[in-house]
Amino acid sequence: MGRTYRVAIAGATGAVGTEMIRMLEKRDFPVADLRLLASERSVGVKLSFRGEPTPVEKLTEDSFRGVDMALFSAGAPRSREFAAAAVRAGAVVIDNSSAFRMRADVPLVVPEVNPEDAARHQGIIANPNCTTIIMVVALKPLHDISPIRRIVVSSYQSASGAGAKAMQELLDATRAAIEARPYTPTVLPHPYAFNLFSHNSDIGANGYCQEEMKMVHETRKILHDEEIRVCATCVRVPVLRSHAEAITIEQERKVRVDEALAALAAAPGVRVVDDRAGNTFPMPILSNEQDDVLVGRIRDDLSCDRGLALFVCGDQLLKGAALNAVQIAELLC
Repeated sequence: MGRTYRVAIAGATGAVGTEMIRMLEKRDFPVADLRLLASERSVGVKLSFRGEPTPVEKLTEDSFRGVDMALFSAGAPRSREFAAAAVRAGAVVIDNSSAFRMRADVPLVVPEVNPEDAARHQGIIANPNCTTIIMVVALKPLHDISPIRRIVVSSYQSASGAGAKAMQELLDATRAAIEARPYTPTVLPHPYAFNLFSHNSDIGANGYCQEEMKMVHETRKILHDEEIRVCATCVRVPVLRSHAEAITIEQERKVRVDEALAALAAAPGVRVVDDRAGNTFPMPILSNEQDDVLVGRIRDDLSCDRGLALFVCGDQLLKGAALNAVQIAELLC
């Protein structure tokens, strides 16, 4: 029998935390002991793991004694507060927040793209932003054929990226709209039902929001290429859990559409959905609860001699967060 690991999940009751539990079970991760951690208001709640009820404990600096791996999805402030304590206790932290992503001493890892980076961790490995993960899984096979020099991406982002409360707000707002009842949003800044709006992260001096700049900086770090030019527009759309992205790339040499399709079809973590005759391409409804990133609508960019355009969908809670974190943990095994 191989080695087993004592695992903790910080933020276990959240939308991503509960998916982390499910992914550990689904992928048969060698868990010897699972410690579920959350804020004081969740203490005593029991979540199921491998058919057994597991009580939630309060997240404190003492929560990580004897833990080998700590998966964090409790938000950046909690990661900054407690990750160091986990590392001091001997755990490797896999953090889903933005707290450490751009630190030079913290690897930013997507296992299908840069698995070798995980080996150089100093106690913390960062999970990239969900939109970045979904994009780079789709672009890595094309980048390997011919280096990508420029990316223009528009993301259509689901409620799950803003957490379980945003998902519930979308459901409640939609019911209210259908029933012609007034509804005042409390989680997101604008009406969500039958609406879309620019991503609700803060806008910087350059006119780009934080979410867009994450895609710029994280893509360069993951692909080890600071020269890649990235222009991102991030939009929140009334979809529950899968992000979609319209991506146009410019490469060093012209890559044919058939060449791109072959590379994508052979790539790990990718499923090509490209039925031109049936006009069927990646959709959130197809990618919900799926591990793979769906890629389709691969075509020449008519505005650029060395360009391709494609459309991508991925489950934000899975490949965009929980699944990617568990795959990083598998690399450490």
